[in-house]
Amino acid sequence: MASHIEPREQFEKRKQDHIQLSLSPKNQAAGEAGFDRVELVHEALPDLNFNDVSTQSFALGFKTKTPFLISSMTAGHAASVDLNALLARAAETFGWRMGVGSQRKELNDLEAADEWRAIRKRAPKVHLFGNLGLAQLIRTKVAAVERLVESLEATGMIIHLNSLQECMQPEGTPSFKGGVKALAELAEKLSVPVIVKETGCGFSRATLKKLRGLGLGAVDVSGFGGTHWGRIEGDRNKADSVRREAATTFANWGISTVESLREAASLKKDYEVWASGGVCTGLDAAKLLAMGASTVGFAMPILEAALQGEKQLHRKMAVVEFELKAAMFCTGCANLELLQSKKVWKWRDI
Repeated sequence: MASHIEPREQFEKRKQDHIQLSLSPKNQAAGEAGFDRVELVHEALPDLNFNDVSTQSFALGFKTKTPFLISSMTAGHAASVDLNALLARAAETFGWRMGVGSQRKELNDLEAADEWRAIRKRAPKVHLFGNLGLAQLIRTKVAAVERLVESLEATGMIIHLNSLQECMQPEGTPSFKGGVKALAELAEKLSVPVIVKETGCGFSRATLKKLRGLGLGAVDVSGFGGTHWGRIEGDRNKADSVRREAATTFANWGISTVESLREAASLKKDYEVWASGGVCTGLDAAKLLAMGASTVGFAMPILEAALQGEKQLHRKMAVVEFELKAAMFCTGCANLELLQSKKVWKWRDI
């Protein structure tokens, strides 16, 4: 059984608050992801044509048109069905993958699966990744997680780690004891790969080592530099003055996206490394890919575009793809394998 059954109205209000507050600049750690520390080396004489540059990607054993993921953002409230359907259709059109918002509600409300069935009808071919928090996983049987996979027809299951958010959230469940064991069991028994993802605070070297040998498909470092959920929970917390003040103290808590990826890339590991957290452009993505990420996730820039409509969303995704190809062309890399193997980046001391 899943722990802590939250009343439906409270859950839906919280999810709506998250979307609204995530759009506020004060809840974004903009410019802190570390991209200014990484410089791609310009190739003035690339021996290729721009039209020959391929962004074809391989991740978790399958091929996609691009290495991009629309990161998990929202689910389980009235506005989320249309928003997620819009995102899923765009991902299918452009050959991106997509993580869905938390499926926690579905553990205790079988009707919540209707959201994913509706989205599947509108985007039947898109690669979707399920999503559940570690605090919920610890108290949930693998069979129940398998049902989440089935309802979504998921390519993989993302388990998100959000210790700071759970601490600061008035309805939070900061209960992570037994998490490593739960992850290992899920990775062993689930029918699809398991991806472990932070939610904006990144990974230390020690934690990345702890995740080795669990049978994970990938780890998304999701570092500091984008949406900061500690700030968001402090912003929405009107009743608990202790947590509200503490959230201000922890407003800059986390390990940057670039530093988290740098640590992951330097380790021997048995999982793929994905990267997200403050990624805004195709050039940001190119830097992460060059450093060793196999997949790059976008969240806030895609959400902002989607809220303006399908035309703006498609334009944003097209710009990101063009920027990645331009970075590859101007480093002399015809494909992502070369971008990752040629060592076309260098570290800038600031």
